[in-house]
Amino acid sequence: MAPLLSMHGINKRFAGIPALRAAELVVEKGEVHALIGQNGAGKSTLIKILTGYYAKDSGEIVFDGKPVTFSSPQEAQGAGISTIYQEINLVPYRSVTENICLGREKRRFGLLDWRAMHAEARALLSRFNIDIDVHRPLMAYPTAVQQMVAIARAIGFEAKLVIMDEPTSSLDEREVEVLFGVIRQLKAAGVSVIFVSHKLDELYSVCDRVTIMRDGRTVQVAPMAELSRLDLVTTMLGRELTQVLQEGRKADDTVDTRKPILKVQDLAIGRRVRGVDFEVRPGEIVGLAGLLGAGRTESVRAVFGADKPDTGMIRFAGSDKAMTEPADAIRAGMGFCSEDRKLEGIIPDMSVRENLTLALMPQLARRGIVDEGRSREIVDQFIKRLGIRCSDPEQRIRELSGGNQQKVLLARWLCMNPKLLILDEPTRGIDVGAKAEILSLIRELAGQGLGVLMISSELEEIVEAASRIFVLRDGRTVAELEGDAVNEQSVMAAMAHGHESNREAAHG
Repeated sequence: MAPLLSMHGINKRFAGIPALRAAELVVEKGEVHALIGQNGAGKSTLIKILTGYYAKDSGEIVFDGKPVTFSSPQEAQGAGISTIYQEINLVPYRSVTENICLGREKRRFGLLDWRAMHAEARALLSRFNIDIDVHRPLMAYPTAVQQMVAIARAIGFEAKLVIMDEPTSSLDEREVEVLFGVIRQLKAAGVSVIFVSHKLDELYSVCDRVTIMRDGRTVQVAPMAELSRLDLVTTMLGRELTQVLQEGRKADDTVDTRKPILKVQDLAIGRRVRGVDFEVRPGEIVGLAGLLGAGRTESVRAVFGADKPDTGMIRFAGSDKAMTEPADAIRAGMGFCSEDRKLEGIIPDMSVRENLTLALMPQLARRGIVDEGRSREIVDQFIKRLGIRCSDPEQRIRELSGGNQQKVLLARWLCMNPKLLILDEPTRGIDVGAKAEILSLIRELAGQGLGVLMISSELEEIVEAASRIFVLRDGRTVAELEGDAVNEQSVMAAMAHGHESNREAAHG
């Protein structure tokens, strides 16, 4: 039986730089096919060529038995290809029904048939065990529900192929299992799924075969059951995993034991934060752990002056003076990489150079004129130092992979020579190879004396990176772990059952 999709010899260049080099992708009918690779490997470019967002330079695409070249995502959707993107691309002010039925509205006697559309929206969402008021605006619901609406919309087009790009990034464990159940329903109905994820557990749980890409090429295609996790990771990285782990080792001996650069005591903000304490020393990576809603992001936003605390003490660099706005924190020597790099980090249509020097601009300007020579010098220095992969500094940052966008944001703050760097989910949505590079860079910076305060929802990551961890639960600090107590079991126990005495036990 002929495959549903065959992409052969796909080539694509941007500004003369190869993004795809004879890339291949073959998906069978009724198959869940994993597409993986480091950020910048070419996954997104290959998908965008398939769906008509980009035009290929050369190569052949055959879909459902016919050679195709789609000129737009709408044309690809009309042919039976639905795409669910990591960033939710719906209309927040419109109702749930309008978002699900957008572009294929039902009509009766020339008028919109709202009763039929509401019924269809409810029926699609019921497949995810979601029972919500479909008349309400999409923005009234949390991100996880919005993600499910996006998936329901894609399924509603009765697609032959559904492409899921990091579909679980906003979902909790129960919601992920529901999604996997729907994927298995699609497979049983003969629908194919391309599943893009950096989470290995998900790949082995739901995928039949895998295509691994590296440097714009397809380097391996294999059944998931025949590929060990070690082989998968080393193939994706193009190097031995032991090398990555060696680069990622903690440098506990570099921790400065002098007075803390940051000390937070009894912080309270509204209902979400009710008694948070933590501190960071120069040269130390401190982790903030906790479940969703524990108060981690709210606490660091208050430290950075983005939100005003109700009570509590924040002492930075020996001063108790409150940061009334982020500009105060930046002048004092803080940097902050927020969780949502798309919304609060990068400015997508500006260049790599402009994004990197954004915070530094006041220092580069004299009487309103920017010192272009100094700007280029700084940008070139940090592109080289952080290994940022771009065609040139004037390339738009939205064209870079997620890992390289994150490096630009790190460089934005590092060129300010900060005393403290706050990182909220610094590796979210980037692959294992880019994660290793980012974490290795963070450790290198701490080794040079920079204080680092890091939030991460991935326990393995925060345990590997941090020399000390403060665990938050229900808006309070319930445990302070260091030394041998820095392990996943201790963190999970504190998240589930932690109370103030845990902090004393950590020092005992």
